[in-house]
Amino acid sequence: MKFTLPARKPFKFHSVVHSHGWYQLAPFQFDEETDTLCYVLQLANERVLELKMREAADGVAVETEKLDKPERKEVTDRIRWMFDLDSDFSHFYAVAMEEPKLARVEDRALGRVLRSPSVFEDVVKTILTTNTLWGATRNMTRKLVDEFGVPLAGQPGKRAFPTPASIAAGSPEVLKEKVRVGYRAAAIYQLALRVTSGELDLESFKESTLPTLELRKELLKINGVGPYAAANLLMILGRHDFIPIDSYALKMVSHEWYKGEPITAKEVEKRFEKWGEFKGLAFWFWDWKYNG
Repeated sequence: MKFTLPARKPFKFHSVVHSHGWYQLAPFQFDEETDTLCYVLQLANERVLELKMREAADGVAVETEKLDKPERKEVTDRIRWMFDLDSDFSHFYAVAMEEPKLARVEDRALGRVLRSPSVFEDVVKTILTTNTLWGATRNMTRKLVDEFGVPLAGQPGKRAFPTPASIAAGSPEVLKEKVRVGYRAAAIYQLALRVTSGELDLESFKESTLPTLELRKELLKINGVGPYAAANLLMILGRHDFIPIDSYALKMVSHEWYKGEPITAKEVEKRFEKWGEFKGLAFWFWDWKYNG
């Protein structure tokens, strides 16, 4: 079946897909030739299906298997969340007009950040980005999906992202030996246990009314989530008050303002301090002069 989900304007499919590297992490797969973002989704009723999403005139065109009414609602809700279809970035665009390095943001409809369907998946993936190279993050994510994810019927090479219960049924040793996540094994396993037991309701963070500082504190309580990971997750959750400062951020700011000299997180914060609630967006979509 095919249907289209409208987005609040301005919206550009490619701007969301390429907002960061999530589209390269399983179970996402982006087909450059057909401009199609595919995702293997496990529904609440445990059915596994593949979503094929493309640019539409007013939003996202979706193609998948036939869905009943509850399934259609679940798929719709998940995709609306993944593409942040309902958010309004007009205030960010208004302040960005005064900055040449952000002059392109409204024209390119920049502001949305591609999300996974669940906060659990985004937390796990963020943990897998810490203290490693991007290629290793991709490999660890792929192995995690292959080891614990449920396959698409008739296509064992395509699997959904693991549920918390499926990871909790394993062990840190399996995560270390088969998924090769190293020291992250304990954090991922503990997170899966906490979510499965009901101790931690990550999905409630989507609609949280907590002030950003309080939400950040909750994220920092998660084993494996430090200041960088918390800021990254806040961006994904639509809170833009913090910058995810890692080696990339230090490098880009250094070349932009400090001639490539070593800097600290303090210099990064200083350069974007004036952007306040849009600090993360300004950093994320800055037109950097250095491409290394």
